[in-house]
Amino acid sequence: MFIRLTKEQQETIIADIQRFFYNNRDEDITEFEAERILDFIKENIAPHIYNAAISDAKYVVERQYASIEDELAALERPIKIK
Repeated sequence: MFIRLTKEQQETIIADIQRFFYNNRDEDITEFEAERILDFIKENIAPHIYNAAISDAKYVVERQYASIEDELAALERPIKIK
């Protein structure tokens, strides 16, 4: 999966990863190591998150579509049968 990040986004995420390792594991990791972790996340974890987001969006759209169908049905006029 190809995830496009701006240079600024990538730098921010790399700094966040380095800060996480320092604060939670007392480890100083290099920018290169943090970038490798980011690459791993993008390749292996992000697709799961992306698919979950797509599933959530699909659910919202389906509910909105059902609501529109109900509203349109309420606008129908009865037909008199003679």
